[in-house]
Amino acid sequence: MHVRLLGESVGKTFGQQVIVDIKPGAAGTLAPAMLMNAKPDGHQLAVMSINSLRYPHYQQTNWDPLKDFTYICGLSGYTMGIVVRSDSPWKTFEDMIAAGKANPDKANFGTSGVGGTGQLMMIEVEQVTGAKFTHVPYKGGAEWMQALMGGEIQFIADAAQWAPFVDDGKCRILAFATEQRIERYKDIPTMIERGVNVVGQSPYGLVGPKNMAPETVDAIYRAFRQAMAEPKVNEYLAKFIQGPWHKDPAEYRAFAEKYYGEVKPLLVKAGLAKS
Repeated sequence: MHVRLLGESVGKTFGQQVIVDIKPGAAGTLAPAMLMNAKPDGHQLAVMSINSLRYPHYQQTNWDPLKDFTYICGLSGYTMGIVVRSDSPWKTFEDMIAAGKANPDKANFGTSGVGGTGQLMMIEVEQVTGAKFTHVPYKGGAEWMQALMGGEIQFIADAAQWAPFVDDGKCRILAFATEQRIERYKDIPTMIERGVNVVGQSPYGLVGPKNMAPETVDAIYRAFRQAMAEPKVNEYLAKFIQGPWHKDPAEYRAFAEKYYGEVKPLLVKAGLAKS
């Protein structure tokens, strides 16, 4: 929905409709992969999640995240946390960890996919605490929310698509995987505060096919930057505890190159990638 709102505004800027085609699955890497056969004219773009900078380390792909795309702009980032149903016996983050130690792998948790921020976050939590849980990957928030409410999983370790359920009293946040507390939920601690030094990093941005003309990139970047400032866009992001992630083309590429190199050791430690 965030990208649809941006698309509406950008479409008005360029005087043409922007069609948003959602491609769930494959840890959010399907959309960028579709750019491999696209012309570099700016008419076909993709939202790249941070998973596209992890996936090639442990899955064979026909694309290289640093060579095959033109980086245009950062858009936003997901706020990660641990959430249970409101009737869960776990009242605190410590309760969850204690359960994972007492009964290893008995409790299931949902995320948006193998190798995603949620799974990597929980691998770090397990390594730090000694607790063990069973990972159940889903295609996205709609699926893992349904699984949580249906009792298939005991908690979610992923982005704040669960926020409306928390606000409705159906779910409870145990901890945030952020560096600082979230103002909207200022009574909820971070995992760092609970002695578990883990932060879930999950930004996303806009990319195009490789070899796009600089003037085309600049025009698209400026249109999206303008759209990101619209009140309706930021009101929507606030529902899911997000904000704009401002990165121009050079800054976004620099971030991608740095993260792509830094994340491999964690993927190796997680058993997903080979050293």
